[in-house]
Amino acid sequence: MQQETLSRGLKNRHVQLIAIGGAIGTGLFLGAGKSIHLAGPSILFAYIITGIICFLIMRALGELLLSNLEYHSFVDFVNDYFGRRVAFVTGWTYWFCWISIAMADLTAIGMYTQFWFPNIPQWVPGLIALIVLLIMNLATVKLFGEMEFWFALIKIIAIIALIIIGFIMIVKGFSTDAGPSSFTNLWSHDGMFPNGMNGFILSFQMVVFAFVGIELVGLTAGETENPEKVIPKAINNIPIRVLIFYVGALLIIMSIYPWNAINPAKSPFVQVFLAVGITAAAGIVNFVVLTSAASACNSAIFSTSRMTYALAKEKNAPEALAKLTKHHVPSNALFFSVIVVLIAVILNYIMPEGVFTLITSISTVCFIYIWAITVLCHLKYRKTRPELAAKNKFKMPLFPVANYIILLFLAFVLVVLALAEDTRIALFVTPVWFILLLVIYHLKWVRHSYR
Repeated sequence: MQQETLSRGLKNRHVQLIAIGGAIGTGLFLGAGKSIHLAGPSILFAYIITGIICFLIMRALGELLLSNLEYHSFVDFVNDYFGRRVAFVTGWTYWFCWISIAMADLTAIGMYTQFWFPNIPQWVPGLIALIVLLIMNLATVKLFGEMEFWFALIKIIAIIALIIIGFIMIVKGFSTDAGPSSFTNLWSHDGMFPNGMNGFILSFQMVVFAFVGIELVGLTAGETENPEKVIPKAINNIPIRVLIFYVGALLIIMSIYPWNAINPAKSPFVQVFLAVGITAAAGIVNFVVLTSAASACNSAIFSTSRMTYALAKEKNAPEALAKLTKHHVPSNALFFSVIVVLIAVILNYIMPEGVFTLITSISTVCFIYIWAITVLCHLKYRKTRPELAAKNKFKMPLFPVANYIILLFLAFVLVVLALAEDTRIALFVTPVWFILLLVIYHLKWVRHSYR
């Protein structure tokens, strides 16, 4: 008889690297230049603040997941604490978040491949990557873990190499075309806040987007061999990762080059590697961002299939999508998500770029909703089930103050999105998505009640 549960095939090393991979996006390699140009050295404070908030969100998520090992995703505990309607909206919203990330990353894969093969049409590498990732995800969850392990390892090696090389350059006072490398570059060019509070506040839009996907480690809980040991360890290491990979890398970059000497249109990683005479720097960084995009796409395919599976189990999606293969992989859910991603890539190929920018900014707003609903579920769990909370060894610190601080921060990010012209429209369009889901839910259950 076919088993009706997901496999717990992810090992500790898989989950640890998935957690790191989720916390390091392509934004660090390519988008860091723009962030630095906007906020100057104060970008370090934006990453520290956002990192603390994300850590607290992850602690709330971890406590919820470990309060009941039957929980496999957000849908499960949202259904418990806010009912079927909110669970339906949350599940499909999280699915949409990762579908849009998959769309963005498949397009990115095509763009990065053109660095070496400029004559190949952009959609071809994306299509090949999608087919390869589908085949590998269909095999076993362990293979997904292996792929993410190696993808994340490449990113980590690149960042650590930058930090070590950069530190040596600073200690030796290595001179670049912008002057000598020194930690004093952090404050000697119009201070830590060269563009005032305005630049600092606007930078949060990019910084928050860099952390999107960090909650994926929580979604892997349902397929971890020892969740009670593995999940707390992965979550507790988040502050260290933020300090090393984001703050550490950007601190080194801005010490080698003053913030105003960094080209916002290029990767600062390329600038640093070129400065030490690594002529293949652009190719190396391109390879890293290519694997980073493949990693994010791989995570997107994994998470959308698991979310669809969870929705089907709760009868919020067609029951056929809950079927598992002999390797305990939700194959129908995988095919469904990949087909939607494929349609989106085709649409992106033939439609103007503005539409694609809109979809990804809507995704950011939707992620803010996911984080907020997680924190609200945690509040309700602590208040309505104190006996479960008392037994839980992995408690969120500073409850309930931390919950309200997170919610205030997320509201602040929405205000920041409203300030930026290219993201403002997402705040007006996103409610349409939620209204559409509520209408579909209402029609579904009205029809169901008349049967």
